[in-house]
Amino acid sequence: MAPTVPSAAKSASPSQPSGKSEVADLKQQLRQLAGSRAPDADDQRRDVFKRVISCMTAGIDVSAAFGEMVLCSATSDVVTKKMCYLYVGVHARAHPDLALLTINFLQRDCRDQDPTIRGLALRSLCSLRVRNLVEYLVTPLTTGLKDPSAYVRMIAAVGAAKLYHISATACIDADLPASLKALMLSDPDAQVVANCLHSLQEIWTLEAANSEAAAREIETLYSKPVVFYLLNKIKEFSEWAQCLVLELASKFLPSDNNEIFDIMNLLEDRLQHANGAVVLSTIKVFLHLTMSMTDVHQQVYERIKAPLLTLVGAGSPEQSYAVLCHLHLLVMRAPMLFSSDYKSFYCQFSDPSYVKKLKLEMLTAIANESNTYEIVTELCEYAGNVDVPIARESIRAVGKIALQQYDVNAIVDRLLQFLEMDKDFVTAETLVLVKDLLRKYPQWSHDCIAVVGNISSKNIQEPKGKAALIWMLGEYSQDMHDAPYVLESLVENWDEEHSPEVRLHLLTAVMKCFFKRPPETQKALGATLAAGLSDTHQDVHDRALFYYRLLQYDPAVAERVVNPPKQAVSVFADTQSSEMKDRIFDEFNSLSVVYQKVFLLTSIVER
Repeated sequence: MAPTVPSAAKSASPSQPSGKSEVADLKQQLRQLAGSRAPDADDQRRDVFKRVISCMTAGIDVSAAFGEMVLCSATSDVVTKKMCYLYVGVHARAHPDLALLTINFLQRDCRDQDPTIRGLALRSLCSLRVRNLVEYLVTPLTTGLKDPSAYVRMIAAVGAAKLYHISATACIDADLPASLKALMLSDPDAQVVANCLHSLQEIWTLEAANSEAAAREIETLYSKPVVFYLLNKIKEFSEWAQCLVLELASKFLPSDNNEIFDIMNLLEDRLQHANGAVVLSTIKVFLHLTMSMTDVHQQVYERIKAPLLTLVGAGSPEQSYAVLCHLHLLVMRAPMLFSSDYKSFYCQFSDPSYVKKLKLEMLTAIANESNTYEIVTELCEYAGNVDVPIARESIRAVGKIALQQYDVNAIVDRLLQFLEMDKDFVTAETLVLVKDLLRKYPQWSHDCIAVVGNISSKNIQEPKGKAALIWMLGEYSQDMHDAPYVLESLVENWDEEHSPEVRLHLLTAVMKCFFKRPPETQKALGATLAAGLSDTHQDVHDRALFYYRLLQYDPAVAERVVNPPKQAVSVFADTQSSEMKDRIFDEFNSLSVVYQKVFLLTSIVER
């Protein structure tokens, strides 16, 4: 049998460089090509540069070849230049002492005749991000902002913001913000204007914390001349730039209604844009401008309905989810907005689970007297879905609609039919909903208890379902003939019940049943208290001890505490306050709407 070849002796793959030996070989080849005037020298340089970039991609440290790479940078080949700039940008930040070697050739390339090379060199120069080289950046940036090529001006506009992050003092002393503002209001190229706007917002927002002048400059960005100038050019901008301008317009404070209508007329066609971000940004402008005009604000809701529904059905699942999150936010503020378009939110077979879940929330939110029957019928179809989480959500949605007092009679019948499906999760979810319905509509207790009384606790495995059944056994034990005996059998299996929630409910239910049917429950009560007192869970033990001492003190007092007269629950607590919803609405068209959380960086910047 042939001996196994050690892994260290295996030859390296041509596509996977072997490390130090490979770097040394590259350095030698670069030295040979430095200053070479051979006809094929450019092609050879390109091949060697490709190997260097391949080593970087493989995670090999090629910083040792820094000097040789700089020596070989004197070439007119644009592809080779790009690779050299990539190499320099990566290793200059890691080795700032070597970055000084790149200044001469980058400054020289910033004066090249080819605008592409000038732009690439300027971008690489600004990307070095080495503080002790700041003095070499100011002159190329100032020159770049006046360059005849729009590409170079575009790079210089972004470079000004990079310089500010390296040295804010150098950027302000060179008066680059003023140059950016002048360029933004005069440059014929839309992308240059957009980059100037972005850099100005970034610089002045950060500078405003320390300078009142910068705060005033920010206000000038939101002035009528600037906003209308940018809005009149909006069709020339890219999609990203349009979103930038629209975000600026959403913060504009119009002086009268005529300005509001002028802006809305300018942006009317943006609602038909193919890009979802542009549409949502436009909607944000419309909503914020008309906030104080109730009638117009309502008309805006009607106007934005069709574009939003189009985006939900036409885009990717991710886009549909983002748009649905915004729709849900709007429905919370105007519930009647989509009540007639409920079919648009029916779940499709191809929808991902996260989209289906959000659509179920939408159907719950838009349900009213006119569409409840159709929506509940559709939701009942989802209860048998093979996707168990969606089936659970659909049952909960039916219950939420019932709690909104829409067609309660029919919905209760539908819920009770779920108990006949003989599926554990369906039974559990339904029992929880029936419990909530009985808390709000006690008058339905007779019909519900007649069905629930036929359910065996042995067939319910989920703790929350079993806890709901136990609650009903205790609360309505006078109407359920077998209630004391069912509770007694559950107490006998106390040690087999691992859920503290179920044991807590069982303690309370047995206590309630004792005050309603004492002779039949006395034995079960003693066993329950004994089991609870010896329970290892602290909450269960404490509750059992509380009940024991309460009974010991005075059974009449215990009855008033455990089984007092109850009033129907009128409103169930909302998980999100109205103030939080308003703050999320203020951040329309942001991740705050998707995550249902206020974007914390906003408050940080404001401070």
